Amino acid sequence: MQETLKDSKDFHNYSDKIIQQLSIDCVVFGFHQNQLKVLLLKSKHINEWMLPGGFVLQNEDIEAAAHRILGIRTGIQDIYLELFSVFGSANRQFPEIHQAAMRACGYQPDPNHWICKRFVSIGYYALVDFSKVIPTADEFSAICDWFDINKIPDLCFDHAHIFQKALEKLRQNLDVKLVGFNLLPPTFTMGELQNLYETFLGKKLSRTNFQRKMLSLEVLERVEKKFSGGAHKAPYLYRFDEQKGEAFLEKKHF
Repeated sequence: MQETLKDSKDFHNYSDKIIQQLSIDCVVFGFHQNQLKVLLLKSKHINEWMLPGGFVLQNEDIEAAAHRILGIRTGIQDIYLELFSVFGSANRQFPEIHQAAMRACGYQPDPNHWICKRFVSIGYYALVDFSKVIPTADEFSAICDWFDINKIPDLCFDHAHIFQKALEKLRQNLDVKLVGFNLLPPTFTMGELQNLYETFLGKKLSRTNFQRKMLSLEVLERVEKKFSGGAHKAPYLYRFDEQKGEAFLEKKHF
């Protein structure tokens, strides 16, 4: 949980503006140089790494809150979001961490304060164009930056568990919801698409079988040959056909 509103230093006034003990945690994925990345924050007050997140305003839709939070962190508004789980076990509370954060902010820790009690968190994963994101810290964050998913630091709260759940769901949705295309540029080669899948799945795939499978989905449009400047045959460029993609998802749904 990481707060994102500018007037949040006054805990007492702020309490009336949000839905208390409810938070949003976001797992933001990007794909860069054949590596799957995740966006993390380092807290300024407790020197811990965590997922981007925040609270929901009383008059705000849940998904709108997620878009607001991620807009602040990434600098972009057009973000693919998927709600993947709700984390609400009866013992999901982190009073020691929250009390340490309150002390660092100049507040006397109160073990009965709502922020020290049980929290329910709504988990979203977000897929973004890595090249368009401007990782942005705020008054609560010392750093906001990308990490290779295989080299992430220790995360506070239960954010390591939330991250793993998001990654599992994302892998499941690669074909079911065609989510991988949200991480690619508008045009791409079949090799780049295969690299993306191999990175997600953590294993090598047969080039011939992969190409046959992707083309059989009938959601790709071949654009042109990619100029390589070399003697080797230049690979074709493809793009994701949104209309065909929607038709594919409708068939999957039924």
